[in-house]
Amino acid sequence: MSDRQASLRENVRLLGDCLGETMSNHLGEDFLQTVEKVRQLSKDGRHSGDSAALIEALEALDEKDIVPVARAFNQFLNLSNIAEQYHRVHRRRTNESLGIYQNPVGDLLGRLSKEGFSSEQMLNALQGQSIELVLTAHPTEVVRRSLIRKYDNISTQLEALDKDNILPLEEAKHIRRLKEIITQAWHTDEIREQRPTPVDEAKWGFAVIEQSLWEAVPGFFRQLDKQYRQYSDMEHLPLNLAPIHFATWMGGDRDGNPNVTHKITEEVTLLARWMAADLYIKDLNVLRSEFSMTQCNAALRERVGDSPQPYREVLRRLEQSMIATKEWAQARLDGRPESAENIMLNSQELMNDLTLCYQSLIDCGMKVIANGALLDLIRCAATFGLTLVKLDVRQDASRHIEALSAITRFYGVGDYAEWDEASRQAFLLTELNSKRPLLPLDWSPTPEVKEVLDTFAMIAKGEASSFGSYVISMASAPSDVLAVALMLKESGVRFPMRIVPLFETLADLDNAEPIIEQLFTIPWYKAYINGRQEVMIGYSDSAKDAGQIAATWGQYRAQEALTGLCKRHGVHLTLFHGRGGTVGRGGGPAHVAILSQPPGSVNGSIRVTEQGEMIRFKFGIPDIAVRSLELYCSAVLEATLIPASPPKEEWRAIMDEMAEVGMNQYRSIVRGHEDFVAYFRATTPEQELAKLPLGSRPARRRSDGGVESLRAIPWIFAWMQIRLMLPAWLGAESALEQAIESGNLDKLREMHKKWPFFGAYLDMLDMVLAKAEPDIAEYYEKRLVDEELKGLGRLLRSKLLQVSELVKELKQQDRLIEDNKTIRQSIDVRNPYIDPLHYLQAELLYRSRKNPDNPEVNKALMITMAGIASGMQNTG
Repeated sequence: MSDRQASLRENVRLLGDCLGETMSNHLGEDFLQTVEKVRQLSKDGRHSGDSAALIEALEALDEKDIVPVARAFNQFLNLSNIAEQYHRVHRRRTNESLGIYQNPVGDLLGRLSKEGFSSEQMLNALQGQSIELVLTAHPTEVVRRSLIRKYDNISTQLEALDKDNILPLEEAKHIRRLKEIITQAWHTDEIREQRPTPVDEAKWGFAVIEQSLWEAVPGFFRQLDKQYRQYSDMEHLPLNLAPIHFATWMGGDRDGNPNVTHKITEEVTLLARWMAADLYIKDLNVLRSEFSMTQCNAALRERVGDSPQPYREVLRRLEQSMIATKEWAQARLDGRPESAENIMLNSQELMNDLTLCYQSLIDCGMKVIANGALLDLIRCAATFGLTLVKLDVRQDASRHIEALSAITRFYGVGDYAEWDEASRQAFLLTELNSKRPLLPLDWSPTPEVKEVLDTFAMIAKGEASSFGSYVISMASAPSDVLAVALMLKESGVRFPMRIVPLFETLADLDNAEPIIEQLFTIPWYKAYINGRQEVMIGYSDSAKDAGQIAATWGQYRAQEALTGLCKRHGVHLTLFHGRGGTVGRGGGPAHVAILSQPPGSVNGSIRVTEQGEMIRFKFGIPDIAVRSLELYCSAVLEATLIPASPPKEEWRAIMDEMAEVGMNQYRSIVRGHEDFVAYFRATTPEQELAKLPLGSRPARRRSDGGVESLRAIPWIFAWMQIRLMLPAWLGAESALEQAIESGNLDKLREMHKKWPFFGAYLDMLDMVLAKAEPDIAEYYEKRLVDEELKGLGRLLRSKLLQVSELVKELKQQDRLIEDNKTIRQSIDVRNPYIDPLHYLQAELLYRSRKNPDNPEVNKALMITMAGIASGMQNTG
């Protein structure tokens, strides 16, 4: 193993020793020996393939030891994640110091230059680039904010210890601090007592910006400048360049979440402005204290008059505006009378003053000062504006239908909900072109309808810069889009808010092109969008509806069709990808996913959701956040300038057939097998998951529904907990088998090597299968499932083994994920620590179902869920 791996092992050992000392201090040496015995039995079980001794030891645990043993392995997995995450930073820095780090943007610019692209073409592509990363809350984000802060502090201590010439006294100080933080974490309850509110979730998202991205964004630009300078004489890229922005659904996503109201959304928009003002105040204060220079150019002199300290004068005024803005936002949040005097709501004012100072410094021979902290602040201003993020609003299409139905019934003109599509469109277009108001003045709608209308009124009262897109869940017709347009107009919204249909099921994905095409034939709509259309592709529900292989192909086809349609109509398309952390929700490396999109579908712009724990993994540490931003930037640039070739027709035919076979097999089991729902509920912790106070959104759309009512994220979370990983592969075993039996093995191998789409799909399937453990799934079944249901379990495990063998055959490897040593090693290292949590969880589920009111059992059960999620990393 390399020295790099040695440094990772050393950090894991150090953190493990600190945790062991903490547990010994709290519960005694005997308890520590119990934990060590379980760990060793787990490792032995992995080597021998027989975990009977481990299971026996866990079953023999005293009742008082169950919770602390579960906590011990949960904590170790969290510490391993921290060590691994810091190792990524360490590896990058080491490679940079050795001159062997391959910057993804620099690597791409080099390839572009060799292919004949000029520096001007590269710059034009960067200036035209629009990447929006949409931070979303996660119903299965299991780590509390208070613990996240401690984990960040642990990472800081690992960084401090990572010095070649560290003095013994200094080393002892940082190890002492590590022990202190780990002890604090051990004595902090990892399970929340109450669910977070939508505002809590939004604050968590803002904290990621404050603690990491605010520093990472200028770092990303400095790297971008450095790479671009190799092909241009420019000192730096234009000051207003902002290829990446951030948006959020936290506090705006009301689909199926009654806790998100118009008041909550308004509160979050104000919190965003408060946080932005606070960050600017801190940076402006530092600049003002340092910018004592007196020489300035004519433009700055004109702005400040005869002030002896021109830079401080401008910075002081900006700081006062930010203080006034923060106080204005706080007063509104508190419900107090607010003063709008001297507040700043337009980010262009901030940019103008900062760039005025910048240009003056350049003109007066002080470019070293100009290109320091001031340039970093300008980069933040261009990226974050005065709102940090733009807030999307999401609502289900049925809620708009319900509101319009109430209005038409009030006027006695019929029931909108019962009209056909043509009648709905006729009504909506008449009202959109009408000058008279539609909403009744003397009217008392139901609370549900009133909330929908109040949300539109809240948007109308707010600032345009606070809002992103209005996303319509379960959109299935042009009228769903026109309905939102009408309510925006009737509520007095004065800016053309982007209206984004979200196509989620396989049928809706197949209908996406004809729906958008119908909208393009409507002159009113074509004028409203002004040449730009955004469409959201749902990954979660389409996979839950049709199986992963059919959904993945359906998403590709829909994007391809929409790209062609918009090209024919001269409309710029932005695709919004609703991806999650897991394979079953479109997860995986973002750059691989972007490069596997249909040729021409990226075209400079993309929106992508970043969820829950994936936000921490990608953006929680500034160094890693810089790398993540570089990967996004380079992938979008590459997909735009040198897109992949379209797939061969014979490849498409094979995919068509595999998708059909896979979907039929998936649905025959998930929808058609009479024992499926009973088996799913018996063998997984799906019902117990509802007890976990995780996200603000309920796990089910309806409390009385079956699998179809379960949200896609808990659906995947439940299967991941027992390591069957069913949503990511079911159906692929039949699809691949039939394709190979039809004589297409060589063609499949060619598709894997030469078609980025199929290569990405197969590699992600390989990765998730490597995380599956049929023996562990079988133990859950043995402990929890009635005899008459076990036949289905045997069938599912045989299919899992079948698809694993097929993937190995197709990729010509002896072991799963053999071609990615880093992930393979990460899985192998974690398994001995996750295994005890699985066997313990199965036992706890058995006890909990016998006696649902045992608080110790229920607490331990929740800890095992959190620990397995931490160990698996991509929970949903």
